[in-house]
Amino acid sequence: MQSESKGEVRVPVASETDLIAARKQGRLMAEELGLSPTDATLVATAISELARNIVHYAEKGEILIRLVKNGHRHGVSVEARDEGPGMVDTRLAMQEGYSSSGGLGLGLPGVRRIMDEFDISSAVGRGTRITVTKWKG
Repeated sequence: MQSESKGEVRVPVASETDLIAARKQGRLMAEELGLSPTDATLVATAISELARNIVHYAEKGEILIRLVKNGHRHGVSVEARDEGPGMVDTRLAMQEGYSSSGGLGLGLPGVRRIMDEFDISSAVGRGTRITVTKWKG
């Protein structure tokens, strides 16, 4: 069950259905902020990838979507967090083509490419937290 407060939405993620709900909320918040349709799609795409990683690697976690402000800049921030197995080497996970699951390795590097800001922290046995932001304009 998702929860909302002014300028913030939390979506628990444990299934593909939750991924769809998180993606929808992210697009709505991006549109509410006035991001272009293209940027709203990029926010939704980033959420899809981050939520898919939660389901695939950690089984459950949450997506927190916030409207943020930095001086005169306004944006949408997305935080994906879980208490899954964590990553041994985040630098390796961020390399184009690297995949720990046999995929194409486009996920996290792709998210970093389409968003304006990207931050990742992970600890083995403690989980992963990824925060990305798309700024308006």
